[in-house]
Amino acid sequence: MAIVDFLTKNAYNKLELLWISVVFIMATKKEQYGNSSISMLKGEDRVRKRPAVIFGSDDLEGCKHAVFEILSNAIDEAREGHGDTIIVTRYEDMSVEVEDFGRGCPVDYNEKEKRYNWELVFCEMYAGGKYGENGENYEYSLGLNGLGSCATQYASEFFDATIRRDGFRYDLHFEKGRNKGGLKKEPTDRGRKTGSVFHWKPDKQVFTDINIPADYYRDVLRRQAVVNKGVRFKFRNQVGKKFEEEEYCYQDGIKEYIGELVGDNAFTMPTYWETERRGRDADNRPEMKLKITCSFCFSKQVSHVEYYHNSSWLEYGGSPDRAVRLGFTAAFDKFLRENNKYTKNENKILYQDIQDSLVLVTNCFSTIGCFENQTKKSVNSKFTQEAMTAFFKDQLQVWFIENKQEADRAAEQILINKRARESAEKTKSNIKKNLSAKVDIANRVQKFVDCRSKDTDKRELYIVEGDSALGSVKLSRDAEFQGIMPVRGKILNCLKADYNKIFASPIITDLMKVLGCGVEIQGKKAKDLSSFDISQLRWNKVVICTDADVDGFFSKSIGGVPRRSTIVGHGHVDVKACLAEVKKAGYDDVLFVEFEGPEEPYHAIEASLANVKRYWESV
Repeated sequence: MAIVDFLTKNAYNKLELLWISVVFIMATKKEQYGNSSISMLKGEDRVRKRPAVIFGSDDLEGCKHAVFEILSNAIDEAREGHGDTIIVTRYEDMSVEVEDFGRGCPVDYNEKEKRYNWELVFCEMYAGGKYGENGENYEYSLGLNGLGSCATQYASEFFDATIRRDGFRYDLHFEKGRNKGGLKKEPTDRGRKTGSVFHWKPDKQVFTDINIPADYYRDVLRRQAVVNKGVRFKFRNQVGKKFEEEEYCYQDGIKEYIGELVGDNAFTMPTYWETERRGRDADNRPEMKLKITCSFCFSKQVSHVEYYHNSSWLEYGGSPDRAVRLGFTAAFDKFLRENNKYTKNENKILYQDIQDSLVLVTNCFSTIGCFENQTKKSVNSKFTQEAMTAFFKDQLQVWFIENKQEADRAAEQILINKRARESAEKTKSNIKKNLSAKVDIANRVQKFVDCRSKDTDKRELYIVEGDSALGSVKLSRDAEFQGIMPVRGKILNCLKADYNKIFASPIITDLMKVLGCGVEIQGKKAKDLSSFDISQLRWNKVVICTDADVDGFFSKSIGGVPRRSTIVGHGHVDVKACLAEVKKAGYDDVLFVEFEGPEEPYHAIEASLANVKRYWESV
C-alpha cells in the first residue's frame, strides 16, 4: 500500500498512474517453473507440432520425405518378391497416391498386442513389422523405424488406405491425424490379388509448402528403378482431366545405369562387382549381413558418383563415400608407385584426381539399419566402411591384373588430372598472393613507405639501413615514384643460411613481399610468398643504400685485413672515382654522408661533406 500511495501522490494524472501501475505489476510478476510446467505431446500432435523431427524440416523438403516414407514400404514389398510394379500418382489438388501389389499391410486384430494392427501402423510411433533381427519379414528393408506410415498419416489433411489381403478388402479414412469411421472390412473384389493403395494430401497446417513438383517424382522413381532391378515404377501425373504416364525399369540395375550415364564417352568398359559380408559395428552389437554391389568405369567427359543403401539415395554419403575414397585412392596410388608412373619427388594422388574421371554407383543392403537419422540421407556404420574399403582394394588389385591396358589408361588420366589440379592450384595461389600483396602493403610491412605511382616502369625502391636513413631519404625523395624499405638490425647472411632460416627472417620475407616477384623455393616457410615471376616485380629500379659492413664499425676484407670506418676521403676507397661513375650514370641530385668512425662525429661529418663536395665538383 505504501508503494501505491507513493505512486498516487507522485503521478501527474490518472493515465500516468494507470501506466505506472501496469509496469509495476509486470515487473513484479514472476514466471513459475514447477512440476506442473512439464507436459507431453500426444497422438497426432507428436508429428503435427514438430514435423521437422521426423521429416527433417517443415518445408517442401519435409513434405517430399513424407511421400518417400510411404513409397519405401511399397519398395520393401517388391524387393522381397511380392509384386513387381509400383504406381505413383500426382493429383492436381496436390494429393498423392501410392499403389503396390505386395502382400497388403496387416490391419486386422492383433492377438499378441490386443489391438488392431491399423491402430499400431497408422496411429502409433515405433510400430511395424521390421523389428525382427533375423529378417523373418524383410531381409533388407528401407523402412526400419516404424515411423513413416504413422507420421505421414498424422501430417496429412486426409489419408485413405485401401488394403487387400487374406481374401478381404480393408478401408480406412483419416482426417488431420484422426480416424473417421473405424475399419471397414468386406470380401475382396479382386479375387486372390493383394496389395495396398494409400491416397493422402499433405496438410498445409503442418508443412509450409505441399506443392511437390513432378520432377521430384521422376527423379525418385528413376533412382529407385536403378537400385531395384526388375521392379517397374509407373508415374501418373494429372494434367487437367488426363494423366501423363511414364515408366522406369532397369533390368540390369546399376550396371545398365552406368552405361546410360557415360554413353560413348567411357575409355574403360563398365565393371560390375558384388559380394556379401558379415560383421558387427561393435562387439556388443548384433551381427549384420551386408550385400555390396558396385559398378564403375572411367571417362574423360563424365564424372558422376552415387551411393545407395537399402535403396535410399545417400545424398550426404557417409560410410560408402568414405570407403570409395579410401579404397580407390590407396589402390591406385600403389599401382602408380609399383609401375613407376610417378616422377621423382612427385606428390601422391588425391581422391579428387580419381573422381574427376570416375563414373561409379554403389548399392548396398544391410539387415540392420545404419542410417544416421530418419531422413536416410547418410549411413554411419564402422563395419560397412571397413568391409567396403577392403573389398574395393582387393577387387581393384585383380582388375589391374586382368585389365592391364584399361588400368594403364585410367592411371595416366588420373595423373593428368592430378597435375592439372596442382597447376591450377599453384596459379590460383599465386594470383591470390599477388593480389593480396598489392592490397594495403604499406600497412602489412613494417615502416615500408610506398610511392604514389602504380607504373612499374617509373617506380624505384630504396633499401636503407635503419630509421635514421629512412628519415633522411624520406625527406629528399620524390614521393611520386620513389619508395623506401628500411631494414631493421643485422640482416641474415643468406649465402650461409638454409631455406628454413631464410624464410623465418621477417626482414627477408618483408623484402620479398615488397618486391612482389616471389621466390623459386617453395615450402612451409615460404607458403605466404608466390612462385617466382619476374613480370610481377613492382619496381623498375632497386637501389641498395645500406652500409657494407657487418656491425657498422669494423669489418674484415676477404684477405683478413682489418678495416674500419673513417672520414670520407681519408680511407683506402677511391671516393672520387666512385663519384665519377655516379655522375657518369646521369645522377645529379642529393648526396648523403653517414659516419660511424672513431673520430668526433660533428667534425668528421663536416670534413666528409667538404670532401664530397670537392670531389663532386671536380669530376
